[in-house]
Amino acid sequence: MTTAKTLIESGKAVLGIEFGSTRIKACLIGEDPNEVLAVGSHEWENQLVDGLWSYSLEAIWDGLAHCYADLNKNVQAQHGTQIRELRALGISAMMHGYLAFDQQGELLTPFRTWRNTNTGPAAKALSELFGVNIPLRWSIAHLHQVALEGARHVPQIDFVTTLAGYVHYKLTGEKVLGVGDASGMFPIDSATAGYDAKMLDAYQGLPEAQLLSKPLEQLLPKVLPAGEAAGVLTLEGAKLLDRTGTLQPGALMAPPEGDAGTGMVATNAVAPGTGNISAGTSIFAMVVMDKPLSKVHHELDIVTTPSGDPVAMVHCNNGASELAAWVNLFKRFSELSGAKLSTDEVYQVLFGEALNGEKDAGGLIAYNYLAGEPITGLESGRPLFVRTPDSEFSLANTMIAQLYGVFGTLSIGMEVLRDEQVTLNKMSAHGGIFRTAGVAQDVLAAAIDAPVTISSSASEGGAWGMALLAAFTAGKGASLSKYLDQEVFAKQQSSTVDPDPSRVRGFADYLKRYRQGLPVVAQATMSL
Repeated sequence: MTTAKTLIESGKAVLGIEFGSTRIKACLIGEDPNEVLAVGSHEWENQLVDGLWSYSLEAIWDGLAHCYADLNKNVQAQHGTQIRELRALGISAMMHGYLAFDQQGELLTPFRTWRNTNTGPAAKALSELFGVNIPLRWSIAHLHQVALEGARHVPQIDFVTTLAGYVHYKLTGEKVLGVGDASGMFPIDSATAGYDAKMLDAYQGLPEAQLLSKPLEQLLPKVLPAGEAAGVLTLEGAKLLDRTGTLQPGALMAPPEGDAGTGMVATNAVAPGTGNISAGTSIFAMVVMDKPLSKVHHELDIVTTPSGDPVAMVHCNNGASELAAWVNLFKRFSELSGAKLSTDEVYQVLFGEALNGEKDAGGLIAYNYLAGEPITGLESGRPLFVRTPDSEFSLANTMIAQLYGVFGTLSIGMEVLRDEQVTLNKMSAHGGIFRTAGVAQDVLAAAIDAPVTISSSASEGGAWGMALLAAFTAGKGASLSKYLDQEVFAKQQSSTVDPDPSRVRGFADYLKRYRQGLPVVAQATMSL
């Protein structure tokens, strides 16, 4: 405790902050990157604004300040001191989306998040133009969509960025982006670790490009690889973080990154042949490739690691939120019954019961589609829980079906990678769903038919991954992969679960019914 207090007071601690879909989290680490000194968090929710998912600027800054205040409260409680200086700092957030500003720095239209699926015409046109898959949620799809629609604000655009890039800009004055986050804005050329020059030129040839105030490349943030300095925390930025005025400026800033990149870092999945799965509001798999894909697949994005290596990404808009809603239902029942179990205890009870369910979930099917799901061709979502009259309706089968539903769409996307014979030596996972040991990990191993490793730090997630990137920036020496191998994960404990053949078969039977029922979900989106 004394050592940690001295380290914090000497300004040697490193901070990572990540804006997730439902929670903003801060993670403070010491000189040993595995030493988590304190964490802080703040819950927030997106809002539908004119039919589009968004967060207000006020929510961004209030959320950041409350998250930092919660961190400082925990630092005081655990170490008897306050943060006054930081060695390094990094900001991460949900990737993609659309934040467009004019020359005065004013937001031109409400922030459009990755969750929006209104960019179909733009994504289709750009995929054909570039010869690569441009998903609906990418920033260039959002920009091109407003240009196609002739939106009034288009000629006024001076700067387009992501949520992480925007927060970083306000903290530092630097319009930059880590290459991993940038790869979800516009395609990256891994040879140069910058935006693909040929595709930029191709875009400039479009009539919609003439509506922009300047060439596309000048509207996008500068791209930086992991380890490069991305400015310092300014006095104005320090005040945005710490409304008490205690935090001093000067912390070295890492390039802002996306949640996919921090997930790769947090699971040591940045070298070719490695991969990771991040499970939260959305769920996605990242596989670092050792060779190009044979053709374009609409199920796969091609993005990069924070160092710029090409990654095949299977991104599912819907993750564990519907499962959490079911858990909250049973938590309320426990309160009414007088048991008053904590949320974690309810998860443990229900997940434990799920393992008693039939391997194919007894004929029950759960769709977690709160939002549209491009992989399965759905433009909007309706969560459904479906059973036939002869299915075995029990609590165990209900919960295993809900767990299978979390990973159903992901499994469909991963089949494409298996067909492409992409090398996969190691698959790691992280996210709160894995806090209950051995259950979701076992289901995921069956869903992808591959071993799944979870490290002791997995529940810390992307905020810890961003703190690692900030620490790497402050003490850059070896490559990022060597830094993670030698200085971080060599000291970590981890557990690996191999796929259970009987559960693999059961999940395959479940997935067959899951596919057959997709037209039911599509009909629900039209009828309800």
